[in-house]
Amino acid sequence: MKFEYENSFEVKHKIQERKIAILPIGAIEAHGPHLPLSTDNILAERLSEKLAEKVHAFVLPTLPYGQVWSLRDFPGSINISNESLISVLVDIGTSLYKQGFRIWAIVNGHLGNQPALKDAARVLYDRFQDFKVFYFFYPGMNTILKDVRETQSVHSTYFHACEVETSIMLYLAEEHTNMDKAICDIPNIPESADFTPTPWQKFTNTAVLGDATLATKEKGEKIVEAAIEKMAAMLRSAKDEIA
Repeated sequence: MKFEYENSFEVKHKIQERKIAILPIGAIEAHGPHLPLSTDNILAERLSEKLAEKVHAFVLPTLPYGQVWSLRDFPGSINISNESLISVLVDIGTSLYKQGFRIWAIVNGHLGNQPALKDAARVLYDRFQDFKVFYFFYPGMNTILKDVRETQSVHSTYFHACEVETSIMLYLAEEHTNMDKAICDIPNIPESADFTPTPWQKFTNTAVLGDATLATKEKGEKIVEAAIEKMAAMLRSAKDEIA
């Protein structure tokens, strides 16, 4: 259920009933020639809608901008700082708490947002200890990837516009995925990139990290459904604790 379409006369009761607010958050950034700039937002929204059905929650309007420092100089990318993102999230969380929500699930479509989400959640924990904040980024995915991916990841932590993310798009938003333009680009990411600031244009001019041509809807389904079950289980447990 989308929160923005409620009215202020009825929403208070519904908040008390549902208890959970879900915020999709993504980014506007380059995703190669076959995926749109809004890929992370689209995925966060579709994931949030599926999750909300599982746990009877409200879906908030998407927060469409994220920390995209690594890709900020690619055409179309729009970057905001960690500090700005943390501040906005803390303000949103504070408002949600005052409105009566006691569980907030931030469904993140862009890995670069995770540090800010974690910091914002910690600020809110110190402020409201009976307010449970989750920051989800495809939990359980690494286990599923061992079975579904055909290519080795180009990096131990992140994936981008590749076999994995393109598969997720094919499952959740096939209408925004152009496989005729999918490419294979396997960059050599220097080890030092994990230890010193390294803009991605230092090692890729496509923003594709892997072989997007191997993406399938079936792979995406396995990744997404596993993540949704993980998220739903944690939210149900949190809801039981405050019942």
